[in-house]
Amino acid sequence: MLKRVTIIFIFFLTTSCGYEIMHSKKNTIDYNFSIKDITLTGDTYINLKIKQKLNSYILNQKNKVFDVKINSASNREILAKDVKGDATSFKNTIVIYVEVIQKDKIKNTLKLEKALKYDNKLNKFDLNRYERELKTSLADTMMDELIFKLSNIQ
Repeated sequence: MLKRVTIIFIFFLTTSCGYEIMHSKKNTIDYNFSIKDITLTGDTYINLKIKQKLNSYILNQKNKVFDVKINSASNREILAKDVKGDATSFKNTIVIYVEVIQKDKIKNTLKLEKALKYDNKLNKFDLNRYERELKTSLADTMMDELIFKLSNIQ
C-alpha cells in the first residue's frame, strides 16, 4: 500500500511541474517578430547552432519582419603555461555581430560577446569535446539574448 501511495505521489509531482521549453513553437507566439532571411558568415559550428535556434522564427509571419546578417567568430587563447611551456588554462571567446535590417534599412546593429575560462585536460579528445560543449552552451545563451533583443526592437 505504501509503495502505491509513493508512486502516485511521485507521479503527481513530476507531471504537474509546468516545465515548458523556452523557444518552443508554442512560445514563439509570444514574440512579435519574424525573420525573413538569415545570412551567416564566420565560424561554421556556431552558425549551425544559430540557424537551429532561429529556424522557428522564420516560419512565423508577424508584424515586424527582419532580415538578419550574422557574423560569428570564436577565439581560443592560452591564459597560463606550466614550466615546460604546455598550456594549463584557456579562454574561449565567442563574438557575434548582428545587423538587423527592416524594409531595406539597417534598423539596428548588435554585438554579443561571451567568454569562458577553463583548465586544460590531459586527454586531448576530452578537451576538444569539452570545448565543443562550451561553444554550444555559449552560442545558446547568446541566441536567447539575441531573440530577446529582437523582440524589443521598435
